[in-house]
Amino acid sequence: MRYAQGGGLTDAGRAARERVRIQAVERFKGGKKNKDLAAALRVRERSVERWRRQWRDPGEAGALSKGSPGRPRLSESQMARLARELERGPLAHGGADQRWTPARIKTLIGRLFHVSASSSAARSCSCGTTCAST
Repeated sequence: MRYAQGGGLTDAGRAARERVRIQAVERFKGGKKNKDLAAALRVRERSVERWRRQWRDPGEAGALSKGSPGRPRLSESQMARLARELERGPLAHGGADQRWTPARIKTLIGRLFHVSASSSAARSCSCGTTCAST
């Protein structure tokens, strides 16, 4: 099962996971078997299989983490612009009524900044706008 925001790990947890991944890559070079690596690193064998597959194709860089799959962060100036646009109201942006919904905020973020945000990210937008839940 996949979890939002980097697997539910903190930055320290992600760094620790990355260290395990690097240890696995070092041991791949030694020809260790997946089962033995999984036991030694205390991870699932499927994880080791996936890391080995990623390592084989593009090399060592392929096995490194691609980073958090979380929502893109907007800069302070982008957040300020978003807040101004939200204050103008949904009608100014083609909405049918005066309610901001997560889907409408997601669309607005995409139009303004050319980035994709999840509806949950739009729902938890920190610009101070109250969203309807639908």
